[in-house]
Amino acid sequence: MTTAFSSDGAQVIYQSFETKATENKTEPEQLDEVYQIEETCNFILKNRFSKVALQFPDCLLPDSAAVASKLETATGSKMYILGDTSYGSCCVDEVAAEHVEAQCIIHYGKTCLSPCKRLPVMYVFGRRNIDLEECAASFRKLYPSTDIPVIIVYDVVYFFIMGGLQKILQSEYPNVVMSQIRPEVTKKGLELDLGEVPANRPVGQLVEKFGRQFVIKEGFNIKDYGIFYVGQEGATLNNFMMTFNQCTFCSFDPVTKVGRQESVNINKALMKRYYLIERAKDANVFGILAGTLGVADYLSIIDHLKDLIKTAGRKSYLFVMGKLNVPKLANFLEIDMYVLVACPENSLLDSSDFYKPVITPFELEIAFNKQREWTGEYVTEFRDLLPGGNSYVEFRNQNVESLNEETDVSLITGNLRSISLPKTELHADNGGSSLVQRNQTLTMSQLDPAASFLSRRTWQGLEPKLGETPVTKAIKGRRGIAISYEDEKNS
Repeated sequence: MTTAFSSDGAQVIYQSFETKATENKTEPEQLDEVYQIEETCNFILKNRFSKVALQFPDCLLPDSAAVASKLETATGSKMYILGDTSYGSCCVDEVAAEHVEAQCIIHYGKTCLSPCKRLPVMYVFGRRNIDLEECAASFRKLYPSTDIPVIIVYDVVYFFIMGGLQKILQSEYPNVVMSQIRPEVTKKGLELDLGEVPANRPVGQLVEKFGRQFVIKEGFNIKDYGIFYVGQEGATLNNFMMTFNQCTFCSFDPVTKVGRQESVNINKALMKRYYLIERAKDANVFGILAGTLGVADYLSIIDHLKDLIKTAGRKSYLFVMGKLNVPKLANFLEIDMYVLVACPENSLLDSSDFYKPVITPFELEIAFNKQREWTGEYVTEFRDLLPGGNSYVEFRNQNVESLNEETDVSLITGNLRSISLPKTELHADNGGSSLVQRNQTLTMSQLDPAASFLSRRTWQGLEPKLGETPVTKAIKGRRGIAISYEDEKNS
């Protein structure tokens, strides 16, 4: 028997993965080019790495053994293959690499280019087939006016043709700007060859987003530009569209060879996110989901979120559970809303199937940081919300003596709600010396929404009853898994 919240454990125990499958396997003569074997060997030898972790997404695992063998033969270094990452495969899995004491990581396939802190990383994007002439023809059809300013962005697996596309278009479109992939290098002395930087880079404002950079010419604003995206529809395109929601978007799909103007109603998507912000103001208990352990500054944003939630008079719990799904989050009925800390491409989680909403750190900021206002701007990169970030807004924790508990009216329920920490609790947290007799049960029920929820449960968990249970000899227990023990009849 299976339900929405359980499955047969045997399926997990006995599942297998065939690494010799030929469906997604690259031909041996193409391995050197597709996986940039020579460049990777130069990177390893130049930096004298003796232990290297190779991170492959599931779709590239059939090639992993052959790639590792080639690299070991050429460098003499020990290679460790990482598969089945705990979080999104687009993020660098530093935790798994540290388990084998790796000195660096080679990340293969699609990536969000989120910066890391602990280990040096080299990206090998791979190269997918694309018809350059078809792409240029779609661009001309979508932008018949040659004077229009356009920024070209692309999926990382098509980076190798961008120089050719720029040469085709630059004589016809003087205001076309080609973005460059420039991931943040966190280890000094390491150099990554990701293409040449144009020598005649125009003067203007340098914009850096999601491991890419481009220059907006003097006299122009980002709102004046259209954006042309090369790649398939997915998280990368959605991320760009939400971030630059004041720009018009067109795209070219290299698989279907179809160019189109993106007609997704961004205003509708933003209003849906704003609805979740209002829901956040009504929530009492938050679950902070650590959706990454590799992106730089993830601990800083978690601490920031805890302060925001506490100052708003709410309760928070931290969850580290790897890849999210409905059954996992349904186990915690006390939680009213979750906040997901993840890379930009995994932050915009569609939580319509979940029993409780999942929001981003930016949405929680709008809900509880009184200094931040909703302007239509949307931030998916949580590092931009921290001090020094492009979208940082100071969070002022007001003086205890001058703070009064504030209330407003919910736009969803119409009820009165508190939007700040009660003054009495702030005094308690600041080490006040006055002794006040109080009813502990009543206080916990009032100040801790999770405790209040627990007190209303008909079953509150096992009671230890220390010293009240007689001691007995150990007996042979049941065998099997909880869903179907061996001595139970199948129903």
